[in-house]
Amino acid sequence: MVGGPDNVTSIAHCMTRLRIGLRDRSLVDDAALRELPGVLGLVEDDTYQIVLGPGAVARVTPAFEALVAAARQDSPAAPAAAPAAPVTADGLAARGAALRADRKARNATPVKLALRRIANIFVPLIPALIGCGIIAGLNGLLANAGLLPTLVPALAAIASGFLSLIAVFVGYNTAKEFGGTPVLGGAVAAIIVFPGVAKIDAFGQHLTPGQGGVLGALAAALLAVCVEKWCRTWVPEALDNLVTPTVTVLTAGLATLFGLMFLAGEIAAAIGAFAGWLLHAGGAFAGLVLGGLFLPLVMLGLHQALIPIHTTLIEQSGYTVLLPILAMAGAGQVGAALAVYCRLPRNRSLRTVIKSALPAGFLGVGEPLIYGVSLPLGRPFVTACAGGAAGGAFVGLFNQLGSVFGSTAIGPSGWALFPLLDGHSGMGTTAAIYAGGLAVGYLVGFAATWFFGFTDRMLADLNTDGGKDPATAPPANTPAMA
Repeated sequence: MVGGPDNVTSIAHCMTRLRIGLRDRSLVDDAALRELPGVLGLVEDDTYQIVLGPGAVARVTPAFEALVAAARQDSPAAPAAAPAAPVTADGLAARGAALRADRKARNATPVKLALRRIANIFVPLIPALIGCGIIAGLNGLLANAGLLPTLVPALAAIASGFLSLIAVFVGYNTAKEFGGTPVLGGAVAAIIVFPGVAKIDAFGQHLTPGQGGVLGALAAALLAVCVEKWCRTWVPEALDNLVTPTVTVLTAGLATLFGLMFLAGEIAAAIGAFAGWLLHAGGAFAGLVLGGLFLPLVMLGLHQALIPIHTTLIEQSGYTVLLPILAMAGAGQVGAALAVYCRLPRNRSLRTVIKSALPAGFLGVGEPLIYGVSLPLGRPFVTACAGGAAGGAFVGLFNQLGSVFGSTAIGPSGWALFPLLDGHSGMGTTAAIYAGGLAVGYLVGFAATWFFGFTDRMLADLNTDGGKDPATAPPANTPAMA
């Protein structure tokens, strides 16, 4: 369905999507893929992305890799030339060449490319953050209840071990992403968490282990990559194995100790202070804006800029206060989808898409509903944002009133975020506020879509057995989308 094994150039996955590099996009059978059980949606970006959901994608990817490898090994060599049928220029353009070029141009901006590289650094760390976050939550429950006192210290060590060394993993992934030697990036970043830095004074400033956190590790590893590449331009090959690693670690290490740790520490402290001030001073309004704008950020790929901010907040306080508010965008999306389902009782194909995507939506996987329902329809995407804004304002208000809480890990949202919640008001209060935010998001998203999500023309066109599949709906400038 993706054009055969020879059409696949790369295979990877993130939290929810199988990402495939393709030689010829026109060979992909989108309709057949959408009908596959388990496929929640399709997204085209720098790679062709098949939304499968968390858990499933981690199992499908290695199986798909094995199938591709086996098919390449077993298939006979293809003839050097002789296509099955002539392809005209008009036909090629009609099948997607122009679309590919346009999307590539729009997604290759310097900002988006930089954000994508940042995401490539942090996304591989999310499974460990989730696992350790849930263990930390379980440990907190046991400690507060006074249960299994001998097990509590062990769970604390398991939950905290990864976070105490997360800078090393960030440094490793940074060097790998930017073309350096990964272990050198990890070695330089390890300086930040080494207890011995407490004995160092940098220009009158006393350093502390962990100062600068993931931001310092990111900067240190980037510098290490630059130094390593510079060394390879002049160091003789016979001495490369000795000179390049030494110069790289020494130069980047000194710069980290006598500059980057302090600067990154100040930036990280400013991020934490600003997030706290934002929700304390303007909680409801801040939640309204954050919850309302998150779906457009996801659509544009700009939400990736928040990953290091979330990670920094988790390092500082044990949780990120922003994620529960941003998760309200998914609640608005679910409410909007339910309204579409109810408003279009005769559109069986669209209702089937919604029924298959709603379970994932309740668990915080919003791409199937975004790309399969609300975004192609136009207005329901806007009303979904209204639901997210209302839910965000609800959660932000309680933060402003003193019930500060957040998520101990990034990645999950929706109902899947409950095990990761932590705060100062107790688990019961925290869970109740978050559940209330979800309820508000569902209700407002539903009501806004019911009353404002459709024009009379849209209802006439869509509320039929032959209603358009949203994945093939007309573009936003057609009368039906007005």
